[in-house]
Amino acid sequence: MHKFLFIGLTISMFVALLLIQVSCTQEVENKTLSQEEMIALGKYIVSTGGCDDCHTPKIFTENGPVFDTTRHLSGFPGGELPSLDMDMIGHNKWIATEKHLGAWVGPWGISYAANLTPDTATGLGIVTEEMFIKSLREGILKGMMRPLLPPMPWQVYGMKTDQDLKAIYAYLRTIKPIYNEVPQPVPPDKMGEVFAGK
Repeated sequence: MHKFLFIGLTISMFVALLLIQVSCTQEVENKTLSQEEMIALGKYIVSTGGCDDCHTPKIFTENGPVFDTTRHLSGFPGGELPSLDMDMIGHNKWIATEKHLGAWVGPWGISYAANLTPDTATGLGIVTEEMFIKSLREGILKGMMRPLLPPMPWQVYGMKTDQDLKAIYAYLRTIKPIYNEVPQPVPPDKMGEVFAGK
C-alpha cells in the first residue's frame, strides 16, 4: 500500500512540475517585450547564433582569428579570393571558404556573406521587418527572387518564432551602419572565370 502511495505521489509531483514548466514557458513566449527587451533578445540570438562567424571579418592574431569589432556584421570584406583547384569543388566533393569565412565555394557557385548592418546603400537599411522575416522564412533574399545560398542556415532561422525574428531585426537596426558593398553571388558556370589565372 505504501509503495503504491509513494508511486502515486511521485507521479503527481512530476505531472505538477511539468504543468508548471509548460505554464511558465507559455508566459515567457506570450509576454510582450519592450523595445529594449527586443533588442537585448536580438543581440543574444545574433551573438550566440553564429552570425559573426561568416558576417564579421576577422583579425588574425598569434592565437588565431578574432572578430574585427570595427566591422561588426558588415559581411565579406572584399579582396581577391585565393586560388582554388576547381576539380575539387562539386557534388560529393569539397566546399571551400576563404580566411574570413565570408566567401564560400561549392556546387551552388560562390556565395558571399551579406552586410547585415543598417547601411542604406549596402546593408539592410532599406529592408523592412516584413521583408527580413520573409527572407528567413522562405530563403529568398530581401523578399526578391534570388535564393539565400549556402552556408546561410535560413532553414534554421526560419523556424524561430516571430518574436525571435523581430528581435533579431530590432537588434540589427541598432548596430553601426557600415558601407561595404558585397559582391553578387557567382553561379557555378561562371566560377572558372573568377579563379582563372590564379
